[in-house]
Order: sequence, then C-alpha cells, then structure tokens
Amino acid sequence: MHIPFVDLKAQYAFLAPEVQQAILNVLERGDFVLGEAVALFESEFAAYCGVEYAVGLDSGTSALELSLRAIGIGAGDEVVTVANTFIATATAISCTGARPVFVDIDPRTYNMDVSQIEEAITARTKAIIPVHLYGQPADMDPILEIAQKHNLAVIEDACQAHGAKYKGRRVGSLGQAAAFSFYPSKNLGAYGDGGMLVTKDQAIAERVRMLRNHGQREKYQHLVQGYNRRLDSIQAAILRVKLGHLDEWNASRRRCAQMYNELLGRDLVVTPIEADYAEAVYHLYVIRAQERDGLQAHLRSRGIETGIHYPIPIHKQPAYQDLAYDKLRLPVTEACGREILSLPMYPELGVEAIGGVVEAIKDFLNVSRSSKLAASPWPADARQPYGASAGGPSVTG
Repeated sequence: MHIPFVDLKAQYAFLAPEVQQAILNVLERGDFVLGEAVALFESEFAAYCGVEYAVGLDSGTSALELSLRAIGIGAGDEVVTVANTFIATATAISCTGARPVFVDIDPRTYNMDVSQIEEAITARTKAIIPVHLYGQPADMDPILEIAQKHNLAVIEDACQAHGAKYKGRRVGSLGQAAAFSFYPSKNLGAYGDGGMLVTKDQAIAERVRMLRNHGQREKYQHLVQGYNRRLDSIQAAILRVKLGHLDEWNASRRRCAQMYNELLGRDLVVTPIEADYAEAVYHLYVIRAQERDGLQAHLRSRGIETGIHYPIPIHKQPAYQDLAYDKLRLPVTEACGREILSLPMYPELGVEAIGGVVEAIKDFLNVSRSSKLAASPWPADARQPYGASAGGPSVTG
C-alpha cells in the first residue's frame, strides 16, 4: 500500500462544502485584504489560545520577526533559542539585526534544555524563544523564571503546536507573545501561507498591527516604517472553518501516536516521550533510529513516505557559517540530525496504515540487527534501546 506522509486531500474531502461556502462568502463581500473574515478569525483564535489579542499575518516567520521587533529587538541584541528547529526560528531573529544564540536540547523531549539557558545569557541577551517542537510544549515554567530573573522577554515559537497544552494552559498564552504558522500541513493549516501573533499585551498587538500594514494605524497615516505582512481574507475564512475541528483532529493525532507507541514498543526504535507537564498534539511523530537512512530507504521501497525534521541543525547550515558556529558543540542536537525520522501522521491516518508502517519497520530491523551498533549520546531514561551508557551526553558550547 501507499501511505503518504500527510494527506491534505482527505481533510478537504471532509470539509469541502464548508470551505467552499466560506470562500464564496469572501468573494461575494469582496473584502480580500484585512476583511471581516480576518477580524473574526483573530477574535476566535485569541479566545482559543486564552489571550486577549491576535494579529493575522502572512506567515509564522513574520509572526516571530514582528513580535521581536515589537518588543524592541534589533541590531547588536542576542536571542537564545535552539538549532533543532526549522530555520525560520533563527532567520526571524537575524532579520531584526539580532544574533541567534543556540543552546542544546533535552534528549527526551527534543525541546530546549533549560539547564543551559543561563550559561548562554550575556549583557546583549534580550529574549528567549523556546520552540514547542513537533507539537510538544517546551518546559515553560523554568524558562519564564530565568527570563524574569534576567529581565528577558519570552516569545513562544508555537508554529507546530496549535492546541497543545502546558500544565493545562494552551501554548501561546505563556510568554509575552507567541507565533503560529498556518502552513498547509500544520495541525491548523491554510490553503497557502498564513500566520498569527497572539499576546496578552495590548501594546505588542497594536505595534504588530501597524508593522504588518505599512506602519499604518489609519489609512495613509504611516506612524512607523512597516511591511506588507497581512493575512488574506480567504485564508482566514478557511481557517475559521478548520478551527472548529482542531480539537477533534488533535485528539485523533494523539490516538495515532498512542497506537504507534504500543505497536513499536521500546525495543525497536526510540518512540516519542510526552512530558508529564504536556498535552502534545503530534504535528509530527518522530522516532529515533541509529540506522535511520537505511530505514527511511526501506520504508520508501514499501510505499511509505517519511520526513526528517531536521537533518541539518541551523548552526551547521551554510547560511549561518559567517557567525562562526563551526566551533559550537550541540551534541544532542547533532545526534538528532543523524537519527530522527518522522513517520506518517495526520488525523485521518487509519489503523491499517499504522500497522503497515510498524510491520515495515520491524521487517527492516530484523534484517539490520546483525550489524554492529555504534555508541549513542542518549541517556538510558530517554528510551535508549542501543545499550549506550546511561551517563548522558557531555555538553559544551
């Protein structure tokens, strides 16, 4: 059987009548830019996240960048974040003139290792951007405590975590502001690009509203030099339809993840760990395997699509070599780049498909187990199946 990595056609088939009517409504009104649908979606998404304000934007990248600009981040500043994320987390920082400062990640959750943050803070540090990677919330309480101690802002990168909860609270409601992406494959995805900044801070919201629309508060009154970063009305109308189904879809993703966990067990590959403070929404279901590339090729030969998120950490990307990150050691992040593999994950994924993926993995590992296994930097309590030392990775940087 062919098992896609994501299946957007299945979702559209379910939503087609609602989506088509929503688009038609915009066409009939003719308010294509910052129209009624945008205002309504901003209000509804703010309420969903548990915040007062939401500002529709053209991408999650813009949401990150403009949130930083709104709190005054600029040239010469530093922002602490992680390198195991999509490069937009870092480029949003760079576009303001600031410098990304990377810390390593927790080998259990793949999110920011909070124990490394204070060591990375300098006199230039102005903010921290934790990433709720793969739909699992970062451990926010210690991050917020460190930020308060050092008078730093916290901007959540929630671009993969729509609806996820940290200690019962939605992500997006925890820092000074948060960024969401509505890229089509996200848990809440548009039919094109889109993004949202959410915040409890009226001043941040008002600043971003101006920045997204050429610096205008009123038409032709340009108070600051701004940008064209607006969310389209048609995309907002589509997202309003989808928002009503998001919790149901997230529950389905959680059921799919649980099925993967039960069928894979702990002795085949390293399956995701959900932290006790988290309710993850599994934008991605990411396993770890030392023979990752061979496993991915084997799954491809069986008609199973997979992904790698992310094969090259940001500090190893050519785009950032001018910042001399070549000497930076992030051993857990770098091991992730070699070992992680994202399996098919979407709400409509069926029992038969999950069973097919698991059987293909078992078939490969039964063949490959005879090969010599290398040492791995993962601690034993991170579901390490390879027999490596429980001492954990050494961390410098």
